[in-house]
Amino acid sequence: MTRLASRTSRLRQIEEMLVLHPEGMRAVDLAERLDVDRRTVYRDVEFLCEQGIPVWQKDGRFGINRTSYLSTVHLTFHEAIALMLAGLLLSRTIDERNPHAMTALRKLAMTLPRPFTPHLKRAADRVSANSEGQRQIAVLEALAEGWGTGYKVKIGYRSPRSGQLRERLLAPYALEPTPSGIYVIGYDDWASDIRTFKLDRLETAVVTARKFSIPETFDLEAHLASGWRIMAGDTISEVALKFTPEVTPHIHERQWHPTQTLENLSGGGCILKVYVAQPQEMQPFIRSWGAQVRVLAPEWLRDQIAAELHLAAAQYVLPDDQPPTH
Repeated sequence: MTRLASRTSRLRQIEEMLVLHPEGMRAVDLAERLDVDRRTVYRDVEFLCEQGIPVWQKDGRFGINRTSYLSTVHLTFHEAIALMLAGLLLSRTIDERNPHAMTALRKLAMTLPRPFTPHLKRAADRVSANSEGQRQIAVLEALAEGWGTGYKVKIGYRSPRSGQLRERLLAPYALEPTPSGIYVIGYDDWASDIRTFKLDRLETAVVTARKFSIPETFDLEAHLASGWRIMAGDTISEVALKFTPEVTPHIHERQWHPTQTLENLSGGGCILKVYVAQPQEMQPFIRSWGAQVRVLAPEWLRDQIAAELHLAAAQYVLPDDQPPTH
C-alpha cells in the first residue's frame, strides 16, 4: 500500500472512530490504535477540519459534532432520479475498483427512496467488479487532496508519444471526468501555462507543501469551451464532417458541441461544422462512424483519417501472418 493510500485509509479510520465515540478520544489513544505518533494524529485531524468535518477539541479530546455532521438533504422524486443516473454514469466512467466510489454509491443506495436502491447497489457492484488499480486511485487521491486544500502536486507524467517520464509541479485547478477517463486541469510550472493531463498517464502524484490559489480570472467553462471534449487551446480550427443520409437523423438527435452548425444536403445527408482547439481530439468520434462520415476540413485531418482507414481495411485482405505496410 502506498503512503498516500495508507494515509487515506487512516483518515477514514479516524473519522469513523470519532463518530463512534461521542465522548471523544485523546490523541494518544488514536495514535496507539493507528500505530502512528501523536504529531501524525494532529496533522490528520487538522486535515479533516480543512475538509469540512466538524471536529471539536476539548479537555485534550477530539470528537465530531454529530448535529453538524449528520445533515439531511431533501430531494424531490425527479432530483433523486437525477442523482441515481449520475451514480450509474459514474460507475461506467471509472475502470478501477475505486473504494470511494463504491462507498459513496452504497451510501446513496441507503439514503434514496427504495425504488432507486437496487440500481445504485448495481452501480456499486459494477465498480467492485473492476480490476485493482491502486496506482490510479493513489494518483486521484493526491490530486483531489491538492485541489481541495490548495497545495501543489508533484506528478510523474509519461508522454504517450516519446514514452519519457518527466516530473512536473502542478497546481490542480479542476478534475474533469469524460467518457474516456478522468483529467486534471491546472497550472504546470514546467510549461508555465495551464495544461491538461489524463490521470491514466500519471504514474506518481505527491502532495507538496507549496501553496497555490486559483486565479479569479480562471473560468473553467470558458477554458473547456474551445475543446471538443477536454483539450483546450488558443488556436481554433474549423472541422467539417459530411454524414450520409443513413445516419443524418442520429446527428440531429443531440448537441455535439456548443459551436456546432448543421447543414442539410439535398441528397439527404448533412454537414456538421464545429470550431475546436485541437481537432485531433475528434478522431475517436470520427472513426466511430466508419464509412458513414467523410472529413471535409481540415485537410490534414482528412488525410490522417484516410490513411488509418486504409490500414484498417488492409487488416482484412492480408494473410493473418502478414502485417500491413505503412
